[in-house]
Amino acid sequence: MSDLDTFTFIPLRIDPQSKAISSAVQPSSRALEAELEALNALHKSLHSLEAPHVVPPPPVPVNPKRSANVTKLRESGNQEYRKQKYPEAIKFYTLGLQMALTRPMWEPSQLVREEISQLYSNRAQAHMQLANWPEAAADAESSVEAKRQGNAKAWFRRGKALLEMGRLEEAKEWVSKGLEVEGEEKELIELLKEVESRLA
Repeated sequence: MSDLDTFTFIPLRIDPQSKAISSAVQPSSRALEAELEALNALHKSLHSLEAPHVVPPPPVPVNPKRSANVTKLRESGNQEYRKQKYPEAIKFYTLGLQMALTRPMWEPSQLVREEISQLYSNRAQAHMQLANWPEAAADAESSVEAKRQGNAKAWFRRGKALLEMGRLEEAKEWVSKGLEVEGEEKELIELLKEVESRLA
């Protein structure tokens, strides 16, 4: 589906008695007929279930194994970071991000935002240690997009990366915005002073 460039709207009709779905446009494609046949078969099979299992149970809202793996990858990244093995730390954070970002759509979006905000922020810090300023700036911004408030470290890290790249006006605007969101955060205040002294 992701490779398609166009979307074709096809009207459907539903039989009022059997509730079977069919295409209102004839002749319809074989692919569409096959999809509708499968859907109608699923509908029939659900109706054939005996009570109290008339409706299938909802999926588990959060997969505990995935949560544990995301946490383990983040902690592994932190361990490598403390050993000053920054490229290895980046690999673990990246794997954690891939796992967090591929959660099923029914899982709470707030959980995903919390996970990826931490992972992006940590990866930004690891990039900073390697002087990968553009990558650090991008990761810190992604962290803030996932979680704007209570994320002062990510606000600081993007501001610092912009400063190191010589993008002083952007750094000033970013850090000022961070102070509006986070309040009187000491690191951000000091960074803003540093940026302003460089602009003077």
